[in-house]
Amino acid sequence: MKPAVGLIGLGLMGKPMGRNLLKAGFSLTVWNRTASRADDLLREGASWAESPREVAAASDVVITIVSDPPALDSVVWGASGVLNGLRKGSVLVDSSTVSPELERRVAAACEERGVEFLDAPVTGGTWGAESGDLVFMIGGKQETLSRVEPVLQAVGKRFFLLGPTGAGQTVKLAMNMILALQVEAFVEALALVTSAGVAGDKLVEVLQSSMARSSVLDVKVPVILSGDFKPSFPLRLMHKDMRLALELAKQLGVALPAGAAAYDTYSAVKAAATDDPDYSAVARHWLKAKTA
Repeated sequence: MKPAVGLIGLGLMGKPMGRNLLKAGFSLTVWNRTASRADDLLREGASWAESPREVAAASDVVITIVSDPPALDSVVWGASGVLNGLRKGSVLVDSSTVSPELERRVAAACEERGVEFLDAPVTGGTWGAESGDLVFMIGGKQETLSRVEPVLQAVGKRFFLLGPTGAGQTVKLAMNMILALQVEAFVEALALVTSAGVAGDKLVEVLQSSMARSSVLDVKVPVILSGDFKPSFPLRLMHKDMRLALELAKQLGVALPAGAAAYDTYSAVKAAATDDPDYSAVARHWLKAKTA
């Protein structure tokens, strides 16, 4: 018999994850701060809960995927929070991107209640969420992962168990810092070649045949060249992840000079934005510098 699944957070990633869970035949109970975001899933067979606590009470496995640490705090703790609804023996899987320290706090609270926990952020973008091809970076116990893997297989294709609680978030923050730096490096190089009178697509042609090629540039370069920054991974979330990475680095005594410099640029673009663009909109900084 399939476990009952709860899903909290129906944003760009959560909503398509919910759809794939329904397609795989799981009973699904959902909650989102903005209730209207659940309408499509409710029509497709999901059940609505009035609070995170009600989601947990109805579920054997609860997945949370919310925007930032304050959002996770708000759905986990408090009278209507997940912790007050989780049954002994159930599993909480957090696929948000937050700090390792916060995940360890959640894990400790779960352990006190006889609940298993996985720190399990994801990567793969909205297209991966829609196709069920997400990659999970996991901190926790192998036996817990084995229990919930049939559920996660409905939304993901690869599951990396990286160490104890916090390891998943640590790797996710490091990886997102790399993605942010790759995109910034490309837009800096683009500004350089176009200022010298060379067309940007010529740079791209060479990149695609060189060691500088990368999967993230395959996806983001067309967006940057078109100037259409419809969010797949919003800049506000990448900015948050970079901040969390730099905070972790400070705690660990690790200097990240390139990351810190890139964070300043992303901060400037975020502050100037009047929309909610993709993080590749960091290109606006260099376009503005070129035309100033």
